[in-house]
Amino acid sequence: MRIVVIGGTGLIGSRTINVLRQAGHEAIAAAPSTGVNTVTGEGLDAALVNADVVVDLANSPSFEPPAVLNFFTTHEANLVAAELRARVKHHVVLSIVGTDRLQGNAYFQAKVAQENVVKRSGVPYTVIRSTQFMEFIGTIAESGDRDGVVHVAAGLFQPIAADDVAAIVAETAQSKPRYATIEIAGPERAPFDEFIRRYLATSNDRRSVCADPDWPYFCSRLDRLSLVPLGDARLGRLDFAGWTAAHAAAAVG
Repeated sequence: MRIVVIGGTGLIGSRTINVLRQAGHEAIAAAPSTGVNTVTGEGLDAALVNADVVVDLANSPSFEPPAVLNFFTTHEANLVAAELRARVKHHVVLSIVGTDRLQGNAYFQAKVAQENVVKRSGVPYTVIRSTQFMEFIGTIAESGDRDGVVHVAAGLFQPIAADDVAAIVAETAQSKPRYATIEIAGPERAPFDEFIRRYLATSNDRRSVCADPDWPYFCSRLDRLSLVPLGDARLGRLDFAGWTAAHAAAAVG
């Protein structure tokens, strides 16, 4: 199959491209750096010529309202219109677990709007909602540092490794459209602060971690279940201990 990966040069996109190529597919990375801009439409029709499947992993350069909403709705409207012209058989879009439960969060609301554009487009689709990636744990920890104490939002967390996300995205792209939303998550569920504490321990970082019910997560207050699947979810293979060990080894190497 010819599979075009929008955002194919990013964290998940580059991994998805590798999985698809190893499976024998013609996987094309489409991004502004490769001459494809879904907001302006530049290069989009040419990129989708003879495409069987489009994997949509694009992300907004801004998280600020209304810019993030404008990005996702404009990007998605242009993309599905081009897919209809190219007669693409399956649109796979990556979204976020809990994106419809965090009211007042501009980024999450924009992702809901993006999903709705896909569902109403007429293109056969599958929406994949993922929990937070393990690769962003360090960034989250650093953003919460105040005078040597790492503050994090309260609630449960169930992060998933980027390699597992890519594997499931690639598998979905090779399958029939579901016309539905599926959820994916890591194999472990625990309080948010526990994951942060374990991450810091891998690098002998002795900063204390404070779980604060009022501490915002990307400008939103979390409930206990805001960021985890409420029903059945496809679980990744790599647990947090395995990921942190690999992460620490890579940092040393």
